[in-house]
Amino acid sequence: MPDHRLSSEAATLLADLRRYAAEPLDATRTTPPAAYNSQEIYDLEMRQIFGKGWVCPGFAADIPNTGDYITYSIVDQPVFVIRDRDGAIRTFSNVCLHRMMILLEGSGSTRKIMCPYHAWTYDLDGALIGAGHMQKTTGFDRKEYCLPEIRTEIWNGWIYITLNPDAPSISEELAPLDPLLARYGMASYVPVIHQDQVWQTNWKLLTENFMEGYHGPVAHKATVGAGIKLEETRFPEERRTAFTYSTFTKPEGAPYGTAHPDNRRLEGLWRRTALMPTIFPSHMFSCSPDYLWHLSLRPKGPGEVQVRVGVALAPENYAAINDLDAHLAPLIQFFDQVNAEDRIVVEGIYKGSLAPLASSGPLSWLEREIHDFMGYLAKALEPELEQGSPKS
Repeated sequence: MPDHRLSSEAATLLADLRRYAAEPLDATRTTPPAAYNSQEIYDLEMRQIFGKGWVCPGFAADIPNTGDYITYSIVDQPVFVIRDRDGAIRTFSNVCLHRMMILLEGSGSTRKIMCPYHAWTYDLDGALIGAGHMQKTTGFDRKEYCLPEIRTEIWNGWIYITLNPDAPSISEELAPLDPLLARYGMASYVPVIHQDQVWQTNWKLLTENFMEGYHGPVAHKATVGAGIKLEETRFPEERRTAFTYSTFTKPEGAPYGTAHPDNRRLEGLWRRTALMPTIFPSHMFSCSPDYLWHLSLRPKGPGEVQVRVGVALAPENYAAINDLDAHLAPLIQFFDQVNAEDRIVVEGIYKGSLAPLASSGPLSWLEREIHDFMGYLAKALEPELEQGSPKS
């Protein structure tokens, strides 16, 4: 059994995190710098957070038809998410039961899943339906083989998966968000952009960057930060354990972030208000009246994270498009610029966290969600902190 006792350095980092998370927002500090680059803390997060929690591989509308699939991973476990013949979205281990070959790559559509190594073939429900040249293997019966299925839930159009059979239902955990999201009709948005990138930063820094608008008028002054009135940022009164969120209102006439004239769902200020939830640990999205921008993170190491980026359009915005390619060109350019602006700062912060003189700083009221996130991390990592004496 592996020795998961913490070193004294890691135990001190977690103790500081716990203390800062418990202090009032106006009198606390940010997460200790070393918590972003410690291999030991990273390994702990993989066990306690990503190995036990819910993660989001994508939007249900990404796989609208029978046989459509996307691939993902939970820590070291490759998976694929597929729409089966009954229309249900299911998730399976993406590893062949014969010689452990990865079955599917990327995204696409298929009538069956065939291993590229020895052509073992599986149906859309994970059952083995073909295994050539196995007739001389004593006792082999393909009907006894089925790919392990991964627990899956659909919430407001999002796919969530977990390796943990005991994790609370994500739909129940996120239920307080339902009334807010209902006005947008988010599940009806149409996916138009999908990218996978690798950034040289810690996953927590990218999550925290998304959660705070404090940097918007500075880092995003050429894009989404234009016209943002930080003083109009709103946060929920009640703190939750599974998520946090903020809302902000765009000015009249903004190029993105306001409702189409055909939008009959939204009224008043909601016609130019975005709801930005962060679903702990690593799924975040901005649901605006006209578009949905989302990120899903898969850490690859303390200083590297795989970023899945997507954009979907509100149905009335999508319906009004005459030339999709012409419409998407400036949209892609816009969001590529937003992502590039974010990448500069989160990779820069990671480099700064490695500096010997780096230290925790005070939090602004605009970083309320970061404080919420710190509370989530402290709670999620707490069990290991309580496991006896640290390693010397």
